[in-house]
Amino acid sequence: MVRPYYDFSTWMRERFPFKVQKISIDAGFSCPNRDGRIAYGGCTYCDNRTFNPSYCNRKASITAQLEEGKAFFARKYPEMKYLAYFQAYTNTYASIETLQKMHNEALAVDNVVGIVIGTRPDCISDELLDYLEELNKRTFLLVEYGVESANDDTLRRINRGHTFECSRQAISRTHERGILTGAHIILGLPGEDANESLRQAPLISALDIDILKIHQMQIIRGTRLAEEYAEKPFHVYSVDEYIRLIANYIQKLRKDLVVDRFVSQSPAELLIAPKWGLKNHEFANLLDQYLLSHHIKQGMSYTPK
Repeated sequence: MVRPYYDFSTWMRERFPFKVQKISIDAGFSCPNRDGRIAYGGCTYCDNRTFNPSYCNRKASITAQLEEGKAFFARKYPEMKYLAYFQAYTNTYASIETLQKMHNEALAVDNVVGIVIGTRPDCISDELLDYLEELNKRTFLLVEYGVESANDDTLRRINRGHTFECSRQAISRTHERGILTGAHIILGLPGEDANESLRQAPLISALDIDILKIHQMQIIRGTRLAEEYAEKPFHVYSVDEYIRLIANYIQKLRKDLVVDRFVSQSPAELLIAPKWGLKNHEFANLLDQYLLSHHIKQGMSYTPK
């Protein structure tokens, strides 16, 4: 089925002659928003356990984590190749020598054909970009930045520790080096309604990004946001509300922007709200049905900036 948006799976098939799966790695990084370099406590919504899969164990070596991830996926697709996804916390928050050693170890694992790096826009430097530009010549490389919002008031409220302009500059500098660049955003952050998200869509689409990851706001046990929610509950989207928001949002995105995901699925024991009871693929099916039935396609309302 041809989807009414430029999905990540289609894009990957265009780049690789074989199936490719990302394997998440917890390489033991910290975050400058936690250790005091920028702030303490991290973002108000953050708990990395919500997106680390079961095979991700920072006590194990990078090689061991990749091998366990490969075993997890190979049962379904024995001929699959893999991308080492440095995902947990801030994966450029170390010396160049340390990063190089980690990446070389990952690339030495059989059938690993590239690297994905998740990081913050305030954890990039010219020296790091020099190294990543060289790495990009040797293997597939994608650098993903946590942007989260284009609203600086929201970024302060969630203790993000950087501005939207910081994100814009980091993304532009990375893109200029010829490196594939991605951004993460969250829809439904406290203080942002649907109209605010739609206002931001053209700003996000104007960034020098190849790939966009979107997910819904989730309230996770033990976070500062959970405390705020308990004291003064704020609106979180129902499934139907979120589908309508996504349907309007993607119309404002340029057609060549790859959309990697629309939702994130946190462990049930950690999730306070919203409790949709849907797996990611089930949500994607509902969204596709809605878009097709309403004749909605990515980029329908996009206006270049």
